[in-house]
Amino acid sequence: MRVSRAQAEANREAVINAASRLFREHGFDGIGLKDLMKGAGLTQGGFYKQFKSKDDLAAQASRRAMEHAIRRWSAVAAVGADPFEAVIGLYLSTGHREEKSDGCPLVALGSDAARQSEEVRVPFQDGIEAHLEILDELMPAAESPKTHRKAMAILSLMVGAVTLSRILKDEETSRHFLDVAADEVRRIAASPEKA
Repeated sequence: MRVSRAQAEANREAVINAASRLFREHGFDGIGLKDLMKGAGLTQGGFYKQFKSKDDLAAQASRRAMEHAIRRWSAVAAVGADPFEAVIGLYLSTGHREEKSDGCPLVALGSDAARQSEEVRVPFQDGIEAHLEILDELMPAAESPKTHRKAMAILSLMVGAVTLSRILKDEETSRHFLDVAADEVRRIAASPEKA
C-alpha cells in the first residue's frame, strides 16, 4: 500500500521523536533500527526510505532533543520571577535526574556523542552554544563581557552533577550532588569577574 507524502512526513517525524527519546534512554549503540522503528509504531522496512543511515537519524534525533531542551529552559525562564533560578531549579532537580528519556541530551548522551561521527556531534555543538547563550542572558550581571566563561563553568557543573547523581544508588548522596551543584552555580554566577 502506497503512503501519501503527508503520511510519510508524519511517519518520519514520529521516528525522529521516538529516536530522540530512545537514544537518550538506551544510548546510540544500545538500540537497533528495528526497536527504533517499533518505538515509532512502524516497521523497519521503511527506514531507508526516510533516512540515509542510522547516523542520519541519530543526528536528527539529537537536534530534536537539543531543541527540546532549549525550549524547556526558555519556557521555565519565561514564567519564573527569577529566570536564572528557575533554570537552576529545573535542571538540578531530582525530577530532571529521573527523566532518562526526556531529560537533557548532554547528560544522557554526552560521552556517547563524543564517539560519534561529526554528523551526530554537530547538533550537540549547536545545542551547547544555545545553552551557553541562555545562561549568558539569564545570569545576574549579564552585561559583563566575561559572563561567557561563567556560563561555560556553570553548564559543565550542571551537566556533571546530573550525570553523577544518576549514577549513584544512594538517594541522599545523589540529591546532595544536585544541591551542592546548585549552590556552586549560584556562587559562580554572583562572583565578581576577574580581568
